[in-house]
Amino acid sequence: MKQSYYEYLIRNRHGEIVDPIPFVVITGSTWLLCLSFGPLYLDLFGIPWTEGLLACVILAVVTSLWAYRRFIWTVDPAVQESLSAGVRFHRLCLGGIAFCMILIILAFIAAVMIA
Repeated sequence: MKQSYYEYLIRNRHGEIVDPIPFVVITGSTWLLCLSFGPLYLDLFGIPWTEGLLACVILAVVTSLWAYRRFIWTVDPAVQESLSAGVRFHRLCLGGIAFCMILIILAFIAAVMIA
């Protein structure tokens, strides 16, 4: 049986094959949000564009390293497979709520800064 491309590249610290999708989603979302809104948002606080962009890139790199450690390096595939769909959906909903709350808080802070 032929192995897929990911089976050669994505392994945890024990050499077990892990699902790369959570890592890709978290990392991609972080880079998208940091580089899209970060410099503009920091500009409201008087931070120059170059420093704001550098701060956003550093934040995205740190978050990517955390996501790699959490979703690739230390993950146990046996535990992930044993979780029911309901538990995974509940975690997804909580993450979505937390993400929306962060965006609302940031929008509120930006609105107060503009006014």
